[in-house]
Amino acid sequence: MERDPKTTPPAAEEAAGAPARGESADGVRTATEPTPPVAAPDGGDGAAGPEAHAAAAGVAQAAEPEPEAAPEAAPEPDYRDQYLRAMAELDNVRKRARRDVSQAEARGIAKLAKELLPAIDNFARALDAAESQPENRDHHLTDGIRLVQNELLSALARVGIEPDSPKGQPFDPHCHEAIAQQPVEGAASGTIVEVYSQGYRYRDDVLRPAKVVVAA
Repeated sequence: MERDPKTTPPAAEEAAGAPARGESADGVRTATEPTPPVAAPDGGDGAAGPEAHAAAAGVAQAAEPEPEAAPEAAPEPDYRDQYLRAMAELDNVRKRARRDVSQAEARGIAKLAKELLPAIDNFARALDAAESQPENRDHHLTDGIRLVQNELLSALARVGIEPDSPKGQPFDPHCHEAIAQQPVEGAASGTIVEVYSQGYRYRDDVLRPAKVVVAA
């Protein structure tokens, strides 16, 4: 019986003669290959791929600022050690100031004494000249000169300046100044036999060396 293509529905025609899905024309079934999904291009209406998602996540992560680390608490200073150091430094400053003041005072005294020593020498020469004459030995003018001389020597002694009369002592070039050398009977060589000008010492320092005559 012939089928009228106009009256026969497509479904019946497919059931009657068309091969089933997955089968070839000779009746052998073949595996149906799945159609791979088409990735939508960037900027299209389709879903973005994994690379686009990863790039977007990286941009978002870079845009977010990293949280700053909390600063470590500074250790508490040792106030006792700082106090002891400050007190030691203050004590050193005080000692240095006292030493500087003492040195400046000593230099001032030595300078003033050197200016007065020639006047004291002249007082001694005037007394020697006056006492060499018997009529002036007990004169009130001679007594006044001796009084002034003693006052000056006492004032120098109060600040540590003492006269140096090294007669009979061995000659020391650091403390004495030899102006002559002569043989003297009964005196050892190098012994001071005469003091021409008296020397002066300020504490342990030589303020002015004594001018002496040394035995040969």
